[in-house]
Amino acid sequence: MHAPPSLPKSLTGIEGFDDLTLGGLPTGRPSIVCGSAGCGKTLFATTFLVHGARDYDEPGVFVSFEERPADIIANVASLGFDMDRLIAEEKLAMEHIAINPAELAEIGDYDLEGLFLRLELAIDAVGARRVVLDTIESLFSAFTNQAVLRAELRRLFDWLKDRGLTTVITAERGDGTLTRQGLEEYVSDCVILLDHRVHNQISTRRMRIVKYRGTAHGTNEYPFLIDRDGFSVLPVGSLGLNHQVFEERIASGVVDLDAMIQGGGFHRASSILVSGVAGAGKSSLAASFLHAAAARGERAIYFSFEEAERQIVRNMRSIGLDLEPFLAQGLIRFISARPTFYSLEMHLAIMLREVQKFRPQLVVLDPISAFMESGDPLEVQSMLLRMVDFLKSSGITGVFTHLMHTQGGDYATDVGLSSLMDGWVLMLNREVGGEFNRELYLLKARGTAHSNQVREFVMNDQGIQLLPPYLGEGGAVTGSTRRAEEARTRRAAAERAAQLERARIQIDIRRRKAAAQIEALQAELAGYEAEMASAASAETEYQRRAADDAAVMQMSRRGDGKTT
Repeated sequence: MHAPPSLPKSLTGIEGFDDLTLGGLPTGRPSIVCGSAGCGKTLFATTFLVHGARDYDEPGVFVSFEERPADIIANVASLGFDMDRLIAEEKLAMEHIAINPAELAEIGDYDLEGLFLRLELAIDAVGARRVVLDTIESLFSAFTNQAVLRAELRRLFDWLKDRGLTTVITAERGDGTLTRQGLEEYVSDCVILLDHRVHNQISTRRMRIVKYRGTAHGTNEYPFLIDRDGFSVLPVGSLGLNHQVFEERIASGVVDLDAMIQGGGFHRASSILVSGVAGAGKSSLAASFLHAAAARGERAIYFSFEEAERQIVRNMRSIGLDLEPFLAQGLIRFISARPTFYSLEMHLAIMLREVQKFRPQLVVLDPISAFMESGDPLEVQSMLLRMVDFLKSSGITGVFTHLMHTQGGDYATDVGLSSLMDGWVLMLNREVGGEFNRELYLLKARGTAHSNQVREFVMNDQGIQLLPPYLGEGGAVTGSTRRAEEARTRRAAAERAAQLERARIQIDIRRRKAAAQIEALQAELAGYEAEMASAASAETEYQRRAADDAAVMQMSRRGDGKTT
């Protein structure tokens, strides 16, 4: 079975847009780029034209009905677009057609024949395959007859399509319609709507593909950027749950924390949430992940929404984390911006763009709770969800810190991301005995067994340590109370040892006394035994002598006068 033919497309060179449209704009067809003033229509069209001439061997013609060519060339020079050189190389031609309605009279068969002649000459001069008309409202400002206007508009689009020109036509947005005339969007093959809106004093630029004949396309809004790198679009729709899974473990930089997880450390490309109250050590733990990644020779980005780069570097030095060498080596990059500086979508677009450019193995967002004041909770959750999905699909480990305002029994996050995370480290400050002590819980570590113990979190110039739990009669204790309990336990143990030693000495004395008594009794018994033996020997001698005397007596009584 043959696959259906695909629609020919021309790359625009606009980062993200060509991926979103699976190839760019329809080749040989007109496309409308519409929007209000200042939304970036001319820059989009210029980028399309310059990349075609410079990178894709497709010369182009830029026809301006408002701005002078010199102004357009100067405006895009800061983006690295050397239009003067392209014009000198005859890869680009620019035409400026000034139309003043007050000087024109619409009589008889007035039409656009003059425009077609000038456009055709410019196209032939450079062999153009791309055309930009900026903006079409100025061109049709001379028409008051709507019937003539519509007819000439259709004729213009047909003329461009018949010549196989890939065309971008910019148009101003109308009142309740995409374009001023309300007709351009119907006769064009592709309609792109650019929007520049302001909400809560924060501006956001978004793009939507309203129409794209001959091919499937997404209809969602996508944020786009206009900055020193030009026009870029980042399609940040939610990705599928088909990201790669890693068996490799990575160290957190805290040996005791890694030891709490069977196998040592978190899986690579995990999303790790570090939540806790103010001062609990969230940023310090996140910086430990950063330092450990750089020590492995991996790249890492730290997005900070509350502290400047130099402040973070200085603060981390106090706990034995020297980030300066890794900054010098280009392994670590800090990007600091207040949450209110951009819209949520713009923050997301900037972060994704920076990640794509730097290609890190670890990304830190500190703290994500700062966005709660910048938008609706559902919008914040959606933005962070897309960030999590993007990092996972790219095989990047993400560390997200979150500020908790209370530390009661409810540990849910304000943005509801805990269920999306692979690991969750909870850090608390507890007041015991007139002092605050830090504690760490490892609430979650997907895919591996882990300790459920509460650890005391200690930071000093030697780094971060997690002390094993001390469980007293009243439960786990920390800080001075822990040290007092440990001292009391040591004293009790020493007292018991002393008592045991005294008892041992007393028993030893009694043993020696008993041994001496036994020895005396044994000596006395030996004396008795000696006396008994002596008496028995004397009795034996007596009996012998008595027997001898009796024998002598018997002989003397025989009367034969013999003696022995």
